[in-house]
Amino acid sequence: MTQSTAKPRTGPIWFLIDIPRNLIIIFLMTYRKLISPLYGDVCRYFPSCSAYGLEAVTVHGAVKGSVLTGWRILRCNPFSHGGIDYVPDGHRVWPEGKTPKIMVLNHPPIPADEDAADADRGA
Repeated sequence: MTQSTAKPRTGPIWFLIDIPRNLIIIFLMTYRKLISPLYGDVCRYFPSCSAYGLEAVTVHGAVKGSVLTGWRILRCNPFSHGGIDYVPDGHRVWPEGKTPKIMVLNHPPIPADEDAADADRGA
């Protein structure tokens, strides 16, 4: 989640360009609220496929975000080991304090590993 020096995307032109992205975001948020709870926690990856899709479309836009999400869904199957799979960094910049909530939720601070700390102390 690196921030570049580019200016935030604002104005009427960006509003029109972002309509497809916003429609996909609405669809994904609706899926997460209504359908996803029925299945429970079945995704083999972190973040879940729907959270990954929401972040990918938010960061990369409708086309690239949808491609990244489709590839992720194809990889999430019973033969996959799963694991942590973050969305690649994008070039989109948000104003200070306006980072989308999904990005904050998908990148929680990782606490220090207790076993590694014990090994460093010689225990």
